[in-house]
Amino acid sequence: MSARVMAVWCPDWPTVAAARAEGHGLHLPLAVVGPRGVLACNAVARAVGVRRGLRRREAQFRCPELVVVPADPARDAVWFEPVVQALDAVVPGIEVLRPGLFVFSAAGALRFHGGVEQVVTRVVDAVAAAGAECQVGLADELPTAVLGARASALLEPGGDVDYLAGLPVGALVMEPALGEVEVLAELVGLLRRLGVRTLGDFAALPARDVATRFGSSGTVAHRIARAVPWRPPSVTAVPVGSAIEHRCPEPLERVDEAAFLGRRLAGEMHAALAAAGVACLRLAITARVEGGAEVSRVWRCSSPLTPEGTADRLRWQLEGWLTGTALAGGGPEGPGGGAITALVLEPVEVVPAGHVQEGLWGEAGLAEARVHRALVRVQGLLGPESVRVPVAVGGRGPAERVRSVAYGEEPADPGTEGPWPGALPAPSPSVVWPGAAYRLEIRESADPGSRVVSGVSLAGGVVLRTGGGEPVAMGERGLLTGRPAVLEVGRERCALLGWSRPWPLDEGWWESAPDGAPRRPRARMQVVPERAAALLLGCVLGDESGRWTVEGVYE
Repeated sequence: MSARVMAVWCPDWPTVAAARAEGHGLHLPLAVVGPRGVLACNAVARAVGVRRGLRRREAQFRCPELVVVPADPARDAVWFEPVVQALDAVVPGIEVLRPGLFVFSAAGALRFHGGVEQVVTRVVDAVAAAGAECQVGLADELPTAVLGARASALLEPGGDVDYLAGLPVGALVMEPALGEVEVLAELVGLLRRLGVRTLGDFAALPARDVATRFGSSGTVAHRIARAVPWRPPSVTAVPVGSAIEHRCPEPLERVDEAAFLGRRLAGEMHAALAAAGVACLRLAITARVEGGAEVSRVWRCSSPLTPEGTADRLRWQLEGWLTGTALAGGGPEGPGGGAITALVLEPVEVVPAGHVQEGLWGEAGLAEARVHRALVRVQGLLGPESVRVPVAVGGRGPAERVRSVAYGEEPADPGTEGPWPGALPAPSPSVVWPGAAYRLEIRESADPGSRVVSGVSLAGGVVLRTGGGEPVAMGERGLLTGRPAVLEVGRERCALLGWSRPWPLDEGWWESAPDGAPRRPRARMQVVPERAAALLLGCVLGDESGRWTVEGVYE
């Protein structure tokens, strides 16, 4: 039997961290929303029908006064660090599974404090002193303790199997720290369709049949249901020299500096692990601060870490240490324990690298790791802003939906959920805001394979004309002044095969234009020339010149 494990779960932690960070009262209904909908909601929101997994619009329909906050794992980790620090004085060897959930070996704590009730009391009191609430679970196996914490289940030795047998199979997707939620949700749906309703039913299936039918994810879930070790004990030794230590020439006081350094150290550690043919499951992060003090934290993961996952955890941890967030006090209060003088990344548990499943397009492959190391190297030589990558953000137009950020960072407010009334429907143009260097190809005939006779610049816009040669513009009421029949680009004229109904864009009216004049409403429409690629056009309402700006090209 494995050493007993105690799990401490802080309910709805993302909403607690968001409320603290944004200054919202805990009496308000609040939901944390990600790209796929509601990720977490507090008890007030659940009381009026908001549930995890709902789309944002549905959640707001059920609760119009719902406070919606974007998901931010870094914020969750920063505000969780004081809770973990409060427990350090009560129990040793804390391992964070995710912000809001941590585990520790119960044997030492039970001996020191004198029993289960005493340990639970000390843990709950310490978390309460940090301004949070928690529930505690005790079991033989880590997954059982994690699931039991949601019901405050303190199991006797050998009681894991009986406890799990009565839980529904949906319990497998309750905790993201136990596996990838989307994969487990697909597995649970399949089990339900097969008539498997409880974890006891699932555990009764032969392990060989489960592995054959459901693959590796099913095998891991089956081990959880059977209350056997979550994963087989690792017999792979941590390679000598895989720990990465960096002594800072100047003490680190800013989070962005520490995060940039962390990305480079993560790349170096994973390069050393890859050379030894292993991957990291448990990671220890240690920081030495001015004055000689040392702080350390261990992160445990359900699957092997990637360089990006390691860099994220290091960034979250450093931000928590540097800001010195005080939950009870209400906000960050500056550097917590002084500036950081040295950082150490040390793999605690590793597995053979073959356990990392290659993605179809190489997401977990060596090619991406090499690219990551190269880009981080360039940033180290030229600065963080020297490498920028596009990320999807919210917006109505094609140029507004993509933003350039420094490699390794995330946009402050992606806002991809919207809603964005008047947004451009799919598919998006392949060329956005073509400049002077772009040439629109004019073909000899309507046949797409016909010879290109000329290429014209779109920098000066285009003119739409009726069959009689009159310019077509957008009136003040948002209606076309005529029926478009011809597209005029420079000296070239193309008949139109079709055009969409224009739609107005009445946004940012409270702002001034770059020249200081009031911003006027605009409109967009799509046109399909007979001998050229389809275009996305825009114009100002009331401009009677008939000239339209080309915002995109559908090549």
